[in-house]
Amino acid sequence: MDYVELEFYISPQEPWTEIVTTLLSEIGFESFTEYNQKLQAFVQKENYNDSEVQSILEEYNCENVSINYTKKIIPHQNWNETWEESFEPVEVDDELLIYAPFHEVNKKFKYTIEIQPQMSFGTGHHQTTWLLSKRMMEMDFKNKKVLDVGTGTGVLAILAKQLDAASCVTTEIDKGSCENARENFARNRQEEIFLIEEDIEAVQDKDFDIIIANINKNVLTNHLPFYAERIKEKGRLLLSGFFETDADELILSAKKCNFIHFNTFVKESWAVMEFTKS
Repeated sequence: MDYVELEFYISPQEPWTEIVTTLLSEIGFESFTEYNQKLQAFVQKENYNDSEVQSILEEYNCENVSINYTKKIIPHQNWNETWEESFEPVEVDDELLIYAPFHEVNKKFKYTIEIQPQMSFGTGHHQTTWLLSKRMMEMDFKNKKVLDVGTGTGVLAILAKQLDAASCVTTEIDKGSCENARENFARNRQEEIFLIEEDIEAVQDKDFDIIIANINKNVLTNHLPFYAERIKEKGRLLLSGFFETDADELILSAKKCNFIHFNTFVKESWAVMEFTKS
């Protein structure tokens, strides 16, 4: 499939790079990279709507903010090469290394995950994936039953298994991400991770110890009743994919579903929130 690449020139960069990333992710953009003070955003050509992009950005272009971008089409045979060129290893403290087959592996890390970089959300570069990985390594996953909603590249599911989770079920609605996740499960000898190529409604089990969801605020809000139905009493819910400024709204929505908020972690305005089922 062909992809559209938008390259953004944003001033000031903070917090506007994060804001633009969130806005684009809500209209179908799958992956983002930052380099040389520029933001690259990628979306499947069939899902690209130029007027929609211009409309949401015009709302934020003002005297004190400048947001400009260029567009190009990446043919199917070239898009993965383009992605690989800007893919760097991800280090989460000194504990976790997320790397590609063409990287050298530093032996100092306790956990390592090899992924074939493609345009799937969740490579670890984004602040939310980094934050979730860090928090997961602080938690007890041993013998836990885990659900990873919107798994993307499968990084968080792979990490859950490396942290000795008894089992891990994942969901993903994007066909390309499903293919990539399965490949990454195999690369890391985690073929037993079960992937459901549908949304949360298709998950039948209702006894998960831990649910992880790194999506966006609107989807998370809509999903909360489904999470509540599928998690054990006193189970842990980890939510991310939104800004710290959205936290209060999500806490109120989660409370209606009997989730009690007790932890928030922030990195560059992005947040991870932790809840327990009451």
